[in-house]
Amino acid sequence: MKKEMFRLSLSLFIIAVLGSCSSTKNVTKNQVGKVNDRSIVILYENDVHCGIDGYTKLAGLRDAIAAADTAYVAVVSNGDYLQGGPAGAISHGMFIADIIRSVGYDAITLGNHEFDYGVPRMKEVMANVGAPVVCANFFEMNTDVPYYSPYIIKQFGNKRIAFVGATTPETMNSEGYSFYDEAGNQLYDLREKTFYNVLQQAVDKARSEGADYVVILSHVGEDPFDMNIDSHQMIAATKGVNVVLDGHTHSTIPADKVNNLEGKAVPISQTGTQFANIGKLLITRDGRFTTTLIPAAEISYQSERVNEAVKNVDAQLKEVTSRVVCTSEFPLKVYDEKGVRLVRRLETGSGDLVTDAYRHAMQAEIAFQNGGGIRNDLPAGNITYGDIVSLDPFDNTMCKIEATGAQILEMLTKCTRLVPQEDGSFPQCSGIKYTIHSASHTISDVAVLQADGTYKPLDPAATYTLAVSSYYKGGGYYDIFKDCRVLRETGTITRDVLSEYMEKVLNGKVPQAYAQPQGRITIVDD
Repeated sequence: MKKEMFRLSLSLFIIAVLGSCSSTKNVTKNQVGKVNDRSIVILYENDVHCGIDGYTKLAGLRDAIAAADTAYVAVVSNGDYLQGGPAGAISHGMFIADIIRSVGYDAITLGNHEFDYGVPRMKEVMANVGAPVVCANFFEMNTDVPYYSPYIIKQFGNKRIAFVGATTPETMNSEGYSFYDEAGNQLYDLREKTFYNVLQQAVDKARSEGADYVVILSHVGEDPFDMNIDSHQMIAATKGVNVVLDGHTHSTIPADKVNNLEGKAVPISQTGTQFANIGKLLITRDGRFTTTLIPAAEISYQSERVNEAVKNVDAQLKEVTSRVVCTSEFPLKVYDEKGVRLVRRLETGSGDLVTDAYRHAMQAEIAFQNGGGIRNDLPAGNITYGDIVSLDPFDNTMCKIEATGAQILEMLTKCTRLVPQEDGSFPQCSGIKYTIHSASHTISDVAVLQADGTYKPLDPAATYTLAVSSYYKGGGYYDIFKDCRVLRETGTITRDVLSEYMEKVLNGKVPQAYAQPQGRITIVDD
């Protein structure tokens, strides 16, 4: 009797989560086993970025829906899970693979940050996720077959769903170092010029193999960036796709619709980032597609199996990350209260701190760090090494290069072109100040800090020493510096430079000067 009451309570909860869908109406014991009497639920996430605690809720919700026995259920990922926090950085992605394997995904695609550790490491990690990896547009050079399967077809009752993977070609800019060898020879390709055609070919092939529905697992995003490719244009350029589950731009989109090549409305959704929400795609028995977002804070279900995997990772991380490096009377903010990434659109105290650490470590005149490389807030109170890894989870090393004033001005103009919109290339700085004109997309009043504390106008013909990360030096968005003379390279990871600066140079306490931006970057709307 108690078991039946629990089952009834569980079913009522799942009905509430699913909404008033046809799969939960008029279901009798005799009907449960019939394939035509169930809808299909696809739970999805994107841009988790090592937010490992959310996996147990995702798996718990999936298991609860399965136990309610009213709908078929699957779990998919739209990319960017291997990087963005200590669990990824410390293990080069393998801790995340362990957790993903414990969840039991039905399909996952690649995000741009899966390429952060280089393609050989990505291949090694992805071989351990225990789930089909799909990506229609990732190719090794001089090959005509994608490295991973472009799609997988899965059976749900009497329906077959093709999950097709798509990764933004912009990755070849943002993670350009993974696509070329040291001599500049291209090793891999994401098919920028034929992206929509490659995707359409995968959709057509899946349909020809009997797929009733096609779901795109997309890490393409809402913004076109430099390559002028985005998820809305992807839908408009293709046909035969039923729904797009998107990622990359950290957008929170419960449900939107875009007309495809044939003028048919295709649903599209994103969940935000770091498990703020879990997406739910409902495919009803009569073939209707609806997407909604469930706030993770409202999900009480957990998976014991995934909990154990997360606890195991947490225990291993604690050994490395628990050491207190510094204290602060105030938080160093990357996000504002609404979750907007300030560090990608204007000067922040966290950006000032990071670039000051770089400039000091390399004894350079100027330092830059892209806002996209500063990921998470540092808390008030004790700041641990784990907090610093969370702020800077990437394995970039420090470099000292020589650049002309003209090159610096060109870089600043290029990397502030989207202000006031978010842009991961936005240059936080030390030893230099400048003004951004957001309407005309120009830069003015660029001046370099002198030894006496004054600023002198940037001389386009002069050369300056710059402290930058290996990522900043290596090309992609920062190709302006690619051929600059390298004065010094170190094997020191940038987060360790910051840690040492806070512990030894600042004597273990963040000065009040970093509580607010220090006036290095001015933005005017003209």
